[in-house]
Amino acid sequence: MTEPMEYDVVVVGAGPVGENVADRVRAAGLSVAVVESELIGGECSYWACIPSKSLLRPALARADARRVPGLRQSVRGPLDAKAVLAHRDEFTSHWKDDGQVAWLDGIGARIHRGHGRLDGTKRVTVTGRDGEEQVLTARHAVAVCTGSRAVLPALPGLADARPWTSREATSSQEVPGRLVVVGGGVVGAEMATAWRALGAEVTLLVRGGGLLPRMESFVGELVAQSLTEAGATVRTGVSVAAVEREGGKGPVTVVLADGERIEADEVLFATGRAPRTDDLGMESVGLEAGSWLTVDDSCRVEGIDWLYAVGDVNHRALLTHQGKYQARIAGPAIAARARGASAPDSGPWSAHAATADHVAVTQVVFTEPEVSSVGLTLAEAEAAGHRVRAVDCDLGAVSGAALYADGYRGRARMVVDLDREILRGVTFAGPAVGEMLHSATIAVVGEVPIARLWHAVPAFPTISEVWLRLLEAYRDGDSG
Repeated sequence: MTEPMEYDVVVVGAGPVGENVADRVRAAGLSVAVVESELIGGECSYWACIPSKSLLRPALARADARRVPGLRQSVRGPLDAKAVLAHRDEFTSHWKDDGQVAWLDGIGARIHRGHGRLDGTKRVTVTGRDGEEQVLTARHAVAVCTGSRAVLPALPGLADARPWTSREATSSQEVPGRLVVVGGGVVGAEMATAWRALGAEVTLLVRGGGLLPRMESFVGELVAQSLTEAGATVRTGVSVAAVEREGGKGPVTVVLADGERIEADEVLFATGRAPRTDDLGMESVGLEAGSWLTVDDSCRVEGIDWLYAVGDVNHRALLTHQGKYQARIAGPAIAARARGASAPDSGPWSAHAATADHVAVTQVVFTEPEVSSVGLTLAEAEAAGHRVRAVDCDLGAVSGAALYADGYRGRARMVVDLDREILRGVTFAGPAVGEMLHSATIAVVGEVPIARLWHAVPAFPTISEVWLRLLEAYRDGDSG
């Protein structure tokens, strides 16, 4: 073990969240060390957002083109799977992190390769691949930005069956002939969409009553309908009891609770995430190994004034853009406290308070149809005690949508706070709605009164004209 090295801040985890924390504290003039055991750039860059969206983009573009007169006949054939996978590989930099390393070097961060573990107050021990240990100490703060990992259920035979998780689903170099997807959340729905478009025979198994259960109910219905029309099999209300794969090779058999057996070439389990805190030295600072870390709105861990948990590990919003947002909060908060401001301003509009995590989380699901949402669903708003009304609109009836594609199918909902006449949440489902989300985000975050939204005139003929239809429905007392 070498002599301890001291920095103002030590960041454990070099994904987008850790990179942004490092950037913000360096911009404030603090020295920073970044510890990473895998690739600089993290899960998002190599096994999540970037590869999954590069796989999905050709599928969604083809679906749109097939609904445009004069174009549809040109896109009747299958996707060129080899080209799509090569495109994905380019976007992941072929799983090499040279560019990300250069970026961190460019801001003056010091990279330490190896597995980092907390080792008491403001100390992190880094174990390199060669077994050599290096102790890093922090003058001001340690930020845990280690993200989350896929969770596999405890099913008979699963451990020996070499199942896919989200990592294998986004990095596979071949299209499986038959793919069973277990789980109806975002990963399950997106990967079922991508691999079906690439030619796999897909069976999607969902234990609950529908897909994407954390979103408005109509979302899952539209996505399930689209997957079925694309040739996938979507089954709800089913549970997997066991998985069989002889010798870990060849076909895999998924055994359902009722004894039915489904054979496939690969099985993807998209059944949840857990924090990467199980081997992080949590016990050395009085925390529980493997637990989510509870933080305040500056992302400081409750009860420990020098420890921050940013991104997935704090369980506030398991989304890359929300984690980066938190990093833009935590970095300045760390710097302010390092300057002696023990209690930075934490008001609702403060640069030191992650208030969007409570009221305005944004998300886009790149299925067919695309889904985007911000804020609370109707059920969440009611559970929070707000007096609200949902106002719905058929997106296909909007002029801009009809021009965008024949047979445009989609739906929009805004959740209106009846006491304050502001929006608590907005959800869109339909082709190209991801790019419409930011207007809704501004309305929710800015608490723009309904009376003012009337004066935000949508251009004709665009899909954004749905805003006018939603406001008219609210005025007329129509809930869709």
